[in-house]
Amino acid sequence: VIGNLAGVLLAVVFVHSRILQAAYFPVVLFFNTIPILALSPIIILIFGLGMTPKIVIAAVICFFPTLVNMIRGLDSASDNEHELFRVLSATRWEIFWSLRLPRALPMLFSSLRIASATAVIGAIVGEWIGSDKGLGALIIQATFNYQSDRLYAAIVLSSSLSIAMFSIVVLLERRAIRY
Repeated sequence: VIGNLAGVLLAVVFVHSRILQAAYFPVVLFFNTIPILALSPIIILIFGLGMTPKIVIAAVICFFPTLVNMIRGLDSASDNEHELFRVLSATRWEIFWSLRLPRALPMLFSSLRIASATAVIGAIVGEWIGSDKGLGALIIQATFNYQSDRLYAAIVLSSSLSIAMFSIVVLLERRAIRY
């Protein structure tokens, strides 16, 4: 949720300020090219052991798809639609709430579907290093101790969790977008 919210907020800023988008989107793109497995130890060093690095890793994984899809969604309204709102003397916020945001919702939910599964992956990766609890730690322990039954159980459980999160997003999408 944190990564998605940050992606949405930054997309709104980028859409309203092309100068900021031109300056900072390449920086965001650069950070997205760093593999999460390489970033994870750095995040754990910064935030220490515990729950915080897991949350940060999951947020980082969710952030970029949400940012890119929201920028595309917020920019998806046609020039004719923007012209209509200008003729009606709509303010920037009226254009945002009545035109841009409704146009962006399908793209937002598309990124939320992606993020719902990848957030679980991020949390598991966060548990691989320096943790003795959680699914990630269980997967690592079961792998090194040759406990295939525990390994498969952890894999099934993490997959089930991803499917459940994905299903919740799909239900929310059906309620939010009615067409």
